[in-house]
Amino acid sequence: MISGLDPSGGAGIQADIQAVTALGCHPMPVLSCLTVQDTRNVYNATATDPEIIRQQLECLAADSPIHAIKTGALGNAAVVDVLVEFLAAHPDIPLIADPVIKAAGGGDLADEALIARMKERLFRHAEIITPNGIELTLLGGDEDETRAAHNLLEAGCQSVLATGGHGEGEEIINTLYSHDQEPLYFYIERIGGEYHGTGCTLAASIAAGRASGLSARASIAQAQNYVLRAIRHALKVGNGQPVPDRGIPWET
Repeated sequence: MISGLDPSGGAGIQADIQAVTALGCHPMPVLSCLTVQDTRNVYNATATDPEIIRQQLECLAADSPIHAIKTGALGNAAVVDVLVEFLAAHPDIPLIADPVIKAAGGGDLADEALIARMKERLFRHAEIITPNGIELTLLGGDEDETRAAHNLLEAGCQSVLATGGHGEGEEIINTLYSHDQEPLYFYIERIGGEYHGTGCTLAASIAAGRASGLSARASIAQAQNYVLRAIRHALKVGNGQPVPDRGIPWET
């Protein structure tokens, strides 16, 4: 996984490591950016040197098989360029891209250049991108989520999992949009409230499923159930949003 550091331990690379480990996979974390962050908001961020990331990816690939990649906050557009070059050389590795743009508290985690580079270069390499409602309408350029998702597909995305955690109703509805087929709906109980790091956890869990050999649909279903279980046991870490307990024992 290639994600940012959240010093509160609620999101980012820590969430990825915990989720992937809980689902029986071995994480190989590459740190894309450092943040000043707590359970309430993000206040500052700085990207890792892209050349270090390049060296890390090449070093890992030469030593160990990589069965899936998950991305989160990427820091800046130069990091995207390094990642795209690596993906072009390893086209068979499934990529699950969580297009992190803003923290729940409103703090920015991506500037316009990074957003543009993800849309222009990264998303076409992703098997699934996992935007929440806010990210989807921004990236797709339309307030209607269905039209926004189709705009992303037309721009080169293979599939878009529009996550419904920010909506309302008794159930969360995550919608998978793909080329040449009707949308596929995944339903899960809505616990209520906002939780810090659920998007990171969902995307990392999908990547763990793909790395384990599950299909994309089975990976999404397993990931939803894992996130729901983690939210049910959420921890009150700070004064902001509770943190999903990703360390709970997982049973398939």
